[in-house]
Amino acid sequence: MELPAPALLRLECSTCDAEHSPAELQTICQVCGRALFARYDLDAARRTLTRENLGRRPATMWRYAEVLAGSDAADRVSLGEGLTPLLRTPRLGAELGCDALWVKDEGGNPTGSFKARGIAAAMAMALKLGVTDVGMPTAGNAGSASAAYGARSGIRAHIAMPADTPESIVSEVRNYGAELQLVDGLISDAGRLIAQGCRENGWFEMATLKEPYRVEGKKTMGYELWEQLDGQLPDAILYPTGGGTGLIGMWKAFDELERMGLLGPERPRMFVVQSEGCAPIVRAWDAGAERAQPWEDAATVAPGIRVPAPFADDLILQALRESGGSAVAVPDDAVVPAMRQMARTEGIDACPEGAASLAGLRRLLADGVLHGDARIVLFNTGSGLKHPELRPAG
Repeated sequence: MELPAPALLRLECSTCDAEHSPAELQTICQVCGRALFARYDLDAARRTLTRENLGRRPATMWRYAEVLAGSDAADRVSLGEGLTPLLRTPRLGAELGCDALWVKDEGGNPTGSFKARGIAAAMAMALKLGVTDVGMPTAGNAGSASAAYGARSGIRAHIAMPADTPESIVSEVRNYGAELQLVDGLISDAGRLIAQGCRENGWFEMATLKEPYRVEGKKTMGYELWEQLDGQLPDAILYPTGGGTGLIGMWKAFDELERMGLLGPERPRMFVVQSEGCAPIVRAWDAGAERAQPWEDAATVAPGIRVPAPFADDLILQALRESGGSAVAVPDDAVVPAMRQMARTEGIDACPEGAASLAGLRRLLADGVLHGDARIVLFNTGSGLKHPELRPAG
């Protein structure tokens, strides 16, 4: 089925509103150095982006073509990402005392995580604009997605990740043929190595929110929630947060839906979930700060949220404030039991980051921040199959 062309108008700085051309390769704002957002002709998009039309479109994230850069048929780089299940979880809900609990299960995406969404959109635009090589620092899953979509598009992927990344992900990256460097350190150390490689070799840097289109792919999770809940949104979303692209993207999606007349002013409360061993957003939130300070000696069993200095910390905190949400940190010793609880009550094989969202919900319920009559969505951001080190032995 042929989809409409994206109604992309411009790129706009998320902080100072400076405009940039989408016809040229862009990274961050040339004026203030902050993240760029794609802006669309939403008046034009609303004519064809309707729930009736969506029902006739392919079951991928590209169904939202009018508001998704890179969705032109000639540009699209796809392995079938998106439109993941939103699973009602009554047994898990009963154990927690929640009447209406869902899990948005991203583990079925290509390469087994939600990273497929953002990388697919970013690779499509990179290919359109003539990129031949990309550089990607990663805590793990973005690396395997970049390697796969690089292979799919013919773009060479140069990836750096911590040396203690689970071996299943390391081998996945190598299997797709990407150039991989393992770093004794964290994603921040990998980021410095990739930035140097980009300067010296002319690679295009695709680090989190340092190019404009990964957030566009991730925002489709918000469109899917709206569509799967019959044009409504939940009362609360719990999102395991490292770089925060998905949370920022969903907040952008809800604004676009309202501007197209497809949603009212209602919004879910957004909740960041982090590990007690790496919680820069939680610490900033608790302090009432506008920005987060880097976390020292970050350590957690959930590598996807081991991000000591998220680039878009201000945008994450802004979404929490605007939504009436908050941020919560959970101990590592709550994560593996939560993985098993999701598996044994609902058959959901959660990654440790997704399990952290369940542990976060337990804390928010215990603290009275959320109540059992709220409609709540937990995000499981990837497959537990990637973490054999955390699975039961024997």
